[in-house]
Amino acid sequence: MAGNFKNDKSTLIVIEGIDSSGKATQVKLVFEELVKKNYRAMKLEFPDYESNSSALIKMYLNGEFGKDPKSVNPYAASLFFASDRFASYKTRWEKFYKDKGVLISDRYVSSNMIYQAAKFDNKKERADYIDWIFDLEFNKLNLPEPDIIIFLCMPPEFCRKLNDKRLNKITGSRGKDIHEKDSGYMERTYEVAMEVAVKYKWEILNCIEDDLIKPIGKINSEILRIIENKSNGEIKF
Repeated sequence: MAGNFKNDKSTLIVIEGIDSSGKATQVKLVFEELVKKNYRAMKLEFPDYESNSSALIKMYLNGEFGKDPKSVNPYAASLFFASDRFASYKTRWEKFYKDKGVLISDRYVSSNMIYQAAKFDNKKERADYIDWIFDLEFNKLNLPEPDIIIFLCMPPEFCRKLNDKRLNKITGSRGKDIHEKDSGYMERTYEVAMEVAVKYKWEILNCIEDDLIKPIGKINSEILRIIENKSNGEIKF
């Protein structure tokens, strides 16, 4: 948390994408820009692995409930992530949000939408699930709805190359979680993510240019421009 400029309203910005698409890097850069401009800003990350509320998520991703992501019912898995988010909100950032802070988040409810929805082959069942998770987290749990969701559109073949170099956030080792190990699941998640991004009118940022990943700085500049445009002048870089 940093800065002292009080925004006219609360703002929640979410950077979304499949594994290893650069979310954490871009959240860090946006946060630094907000601080530089003296906004009261806070950086969030989901799951909140520093909290006990992520215990069931760790068990799930470590394969303790089954090595195949589909071995865990999507509704059950969603509750792990939703509960962690609720705990984070109540203990860490509810007051900051209500006091007109600017929050930039690495993942949010949108991750439940894409990762768990990918377990449904039937389009109607997938749509029903997405409606259910939207109602659960935003209406039943009363979590704030994001003002801006930016989806980093990076196809799985590029993400896999980056993922090979990344340490596991849970263990700190090179071992991958059950989502990352399953290449077919990553492909499916990407397909569903594009579908959901269009349906809910997320901002889709293409991270590939001339068959190469765009430079980090260029992606960040595009993100900052989207935030400026979507915030209606509330946030200026």
